[in-house]
Amino acid sequence: MTDTVPTGPPISQSADTDGRIELSPGAFPADSPFANEDLRPVPVSERKWTTYNFAALWISMAHCIPSWTLASGLVALGMDWKQAVFTIALANIIVLLPMLATGHAGPKYGIPFPVLARASFGLRGANIPALIRAAVACGWFGIQTWIGGSGIFALGSKLTGGEWENAGKIAGNPWPLWLCFLLFWALQIAIIYRGMDFLRHFENWAAPVVIVGAFALLIWIAVKADGFGALLDQPSKLGWGADFWPVFFPSLMGMIGFWATLSLNIPDFTRFGASQKAQTWGQSLGLPTTMTLFAILAVLVTSGSEAVYGEAIWDPVALAAKTDNAFGLLFALFIVLIATISVNIAANVVSPAYDLSNLAPKFINFRTGALITGVIGILIFPWKLISTPEFYIFTWLGVVGGLLGTVAGILIADYWIIRRTVLHLADLYTPGGRYWYSNGWNWRAVLAFAVGGVLAVGGSYSNVDAKGAKLGPFPTDGLIPFLKPLADYGWAIGLASSLVLYVALMAPFARVESAEREGRTVKADQVV
Repeated sequence: MTDTVPTGPPISQSADTDGRIELSPGAFPADSPFANEDLRPVPVSERKWTTYNFAALWISMAHCIPSWTLASGLVALGMDWKQAVFTIALANIIVLLPMLATGHAGPKYGIPFPVLARASFGLRGANIPALIRAAVACGWFGIQTWIGGSGIFALGSKLTGGEWENAGKIAGNPWPLWLCFLLFWALQIAIIYRGMDFLRHFENWAAPVVIVGAFALLIWIAVKADGFGALLDQPSKLGWGADFWPVFFPSLMGMIGFWATLSLNIPDFTRFGASQKAQTWGQSLGLPTTMTLFAILAVLVTSGSEAVYGEAIWDPVALAAKTDNAFGLLFALFIVLIATISVNIAANVVSPAYDLSNLAPKFINFRTGALITGVIGILIFPWKLISTPEFYIFTWLGVVGGLLGTVAGILIADYWIIRRTVLHLADLYTPGGRYWYSNGWNWRAVLAFAVGGVLAVGGSYSNVDAKGAKLGPFPTDGLIPFLKPLADYGWAIGLASSLVLYVALMAPFARVESAEREGRTVKADQVV
């Protein structure tokens, strides 16, 4: 079938003085199978998120247990604390760029990530990136919920004098642990079920609370340690020479990968932005600064724990459990609860809720998608997934992380280079429109995704331990041996290669879009 390329200006939409686009009433069929109330563009009057709202969102998401322990992984690889903080800061500055690039469509058009993906992949093809993103989010939701439930259990057990740990076991774990996990799961679902506006208020409130909690932990350990111990004076085992860079670049990709998922679906949040300035400044002030500050706090607190307890305790829950003060334990329990809920809902429930809704808009709305996410988060058995890091890190996160970079490259290329940020909103919901391509699929995007994906993850390999035993599921010389040198740079390779290939394949469409912007007449049948 020949690709459909309707031409002409978007007569069904209008722009306000700030350049925010809104659809005219009845711009596309009310019974469109590709629309529901959650996927339709947010009306301009309802785009209210301010700079503070976006900054608070990132502050709340960055302040979680996994991001606290990022520096520990780098120190374990031989870096000193300054190198670790530098790596984390640079990674978050880099990942901010695609975050802002894909986030631009949110305030301008009011559309979520899966609808934006329709412009490049086609109305049906957009389910490919949407379901990949949803799969990662469902897995992370289950794991974060298990981590949060385990933190509550650990602190609660300390409060009860260890009685929880000695309770009867179900499937190898004490029953209070299962109860903490399920109650924590239910609380998160209840919050997201209230909708995005309630989430905005929750994140606004959670951000300063978590910051206070982090600094309270710092003050507490500083008083007990009478200083910050020897960790701050520990020299790098790698130096800044030839031994450092082979560790630095793969570590940098790993740190980028920590938020690479959000660089795709950030329009799910920016679609509520009051302006481009709000989302740009909010994210710029919230993401790299908060992650860097959190890394410094983690290093300082851990160094203090080494001075007090004779060992470096990177887990903030384990460190808080060292206190015998009931108020301190309750305060720590409250902070862990708020911090984990704020990041898990925003990062791991919002995206799959929209992505699953995109799969079947007439049957799945945002709330139903959130509930499905929660159920899948249990069904993946996160307690088992987190107990086998080789499978989780190398098979799932490693492969999917490279694929997400590939999708980001296509989205950025389409929106910024091919379309020059000009979208025809009604056609994003209308079969037969300009984004219908070949029966709802843009084979150019699929091909760019396939090639970029192979380059990004085709060289995936497993390391070996001191005894020569393989530590992961991949061959030691890589799935595709000649691609092994690219494996440690998967996210960047996927993004760059898919972007370049997609631009080349879409050159005919780029000429059509350029002609329309200049008011020239173009024959649609010239594009095949």
